[in-house]
Amino acid sequence: MPNLVHWLRLHADRLDESNELAESVLPALAADQLLAAGVPTEYGGSGGDVRDAIEAIAKVAELSLTTAFVFWGQRCFIEFMLQSPNRALAERRLPALLAGTQAGASGLSNAMKFLSGIEQLQITAARDGDGLLADGALAWVTNLRKAGFVAAAAVAPHDGAPPMVVAFDSQLAGVQRNADLDLIALRGSNTASVKLTQVRIAAGDIISDNAPAWLPQVRPAFLGMQCGMSIGLARASLAQAARISQGSQGRHNALSPRIAALKETLEIAAATLLAGVHDGRFVKQAPAMFRLRIQLAELVQQALMLELQAMGGRAYLTTQQQGFGRRWRESAFIPIITPSLTQLQSALQQFDSQQALKQGAQA
Repeated sequence: MPNLVHWLRLHADRLDESNELAESVLPALAADQLLAAGVPTEYGGSGGDVRDAIEAIAKVAELSLTTAFVFWGQRCFIEFMLQSPNRALAERRLPALLAGTQAGASGLSNAMKFLSGIEQLQITAARDGDGLLADGALAWVTNLRKAGFVAAAAVAPHDGAPPMVVAFDSQLAGVQRNADLDLIALRGSNTASVKLTQVRIAAGDIISDNAPAWLPQVRPAFLGMQCGMSIGLARASLAQAARISQGSQGRHNALSPRIAALKETLEIAAATLLAGVHDGRFVKQAPAMFRLRIQLAELVQQALMLELQAMGGRAYLTTQQQGFGRRWRESAFIPIITPSLTQLQSALQQFDSQQALKQGAQA
């Protein structure tokens, strides 16, 4: 990704601090063929599997979490198409998504919380012939490109049928994209809320007609690619801390063993993540993946603290940032990406309680 690397080195701070370049992010990713990472060649991708997408997102996150966040949203939607039983929808949507001419937004954070029993679905739908009429809102969605987007969302039918996952286009009547959220960072990510009022979803835009059965299959990729952001940000911070420490004497150089140890822990966690996503264990072992997501978020915070200690007072000088201030702001987002660490910890507590009850009943 040589072109993107050069572009991000020039504009990473600007992408974090303003939305001036927001519309340029997706074309920049597509220009270096990154959107095709882990996509089968028969669909126009570069081959491989979702592990390649996770690593690609991590590499981008080393340079700009804003861009990695957009990458995650786009690549998640692509993954939804790859895993949808609606093959006609996938064949229709994938070319523009891979080319970056169509923005794809995951919109399934609410659905993933619903799957874990954390939150009710925010969009409901009435039957309308063979399609649906959807109403509701999504409070926080990234990659809602102002030039147009397609987003995925879970909807709860009024008739009591299982929740569905659908795709809706920004140009449909009743779709309202609100102004960008006033974020303290990641401002170039086209992150906003979206409201649906009597939006007609055609049958051909139903990604899955059984969300509770389909979502667990796609959750490992959704969370795995999300974890790629943590991995990349932690790697960048540790690399900077190591450069400073290795070139210093005294107390800064004393950080080197801690930096090396944390890097080893990070890479072990990353390897565990990639292996679990690949072999399918996380489909049935969601708590194990939740714990990895929590661990990686904690490693990001530890990495930033080591970078801060390595920089010392220079970290507070605007002329000597070397990206530290941006990474510090970016790191504040990692614990609150949906599902947030608090939500994951709550889900794990429920799981542990259920396991304890089962063990008690068997005793």
